[in-house]
Amino acid sequence: MDAPNPSATVTFANRTPLRISAVGLKARDLSRLTDFYAQAIGLDVLERDAKTARLGAGGVPLLELEAAPNAAPDDPRTAGLYHTAFLQPTRADLARWLVHAARNRVALSGASDHLVSEAIYLDDPEGNGIEVYRDRLPEEWRWNGDRIQMATDRLDLDNLAADAGNTAYAGAPAGLRIGHIHLRVGDLETTRKFYCDAVGLDPTAGRGGALFMSSGRYHHHVGSNTWHSAGAGRRDDDRAGLSWFAIEAASETERDAALARLKAANVPLGDSPHGPEARDPYGTRVRFST
Repeated sequence: MDAPNPSATVTFANRTPLRISAVGLKARDLSRLTDFYAQAIGLDVLERDAKTARLGAGGVPLLELEAAPNAAPDDPRTAGLYHTAFLQPTRADLARWLVHAARNRVALSGASDHLVSEAIYLDDPEGNGIEVYRDRLPEEWRWNGDRIQMATDRLDLDNLAADAGNTAYAGAPAGLRIGHIHLRVGDLETTRKFYCDAVGLDPTAGRGGALFMSSGRYHHHVGSNTWHSAGAGRRDDDRAGLSWFAIEAASETERDAALARLKAANVPLGDSPHGPEARDPYGTRVRFST
């Protein structure tokens, strides 16, 4: 029997009761953004027409881009997307992507060792934030009760790149998924009430104007901050950038429990072609699926 391919293995972040499965963005230049995510991140273009592009890895849709040529540019002072975080299955996969980014002159905006993970940051051509990262093993994470220890330490990129070996980055590995989403919000307590009390995530860390929440003792599936958006209200539907994201449940029981909590919190639920949908306090559509 062949040994499992680590690069095709779905990681802990996507085996929890609730997890982030996909993100939808409104694109002022659909063609440019599609090409960027295909070339810079290595996502496969699964479907593409004049209005929409769907990209993913291993045949799994992860990112949907919707043409919105007349949309106003995103504004970092408003509620919206801070970054979409693409989780590489292994450190070697992240290393190969880093070498790929360097060879293709992909502009990076930062890199950090967060203790639980190693992360590299960049922006797409329309200013949507991106994180590409790998997790350390959950056994290596340090918890203080229900709070995770995280940091923003320097990441040694040379040490990381050395793990690439002689293997080139041949597009996103089959096990790449969205590990988390990080949101710009107007108020952390309002955000906590929605994503923890109503959706059912647990707060795992909070400091310096940021709040992190997860399911199943992951370090975080949803991050949020008020660093540039404190006091922001509901997001303008006509603005480019974040349109929706999907929370996938491990079972119908888990999904139905989340929907019941939302109803109990008097959060309106709508039906979409993709299943039940709610809006968070800042107008972002949150889809629920299994």
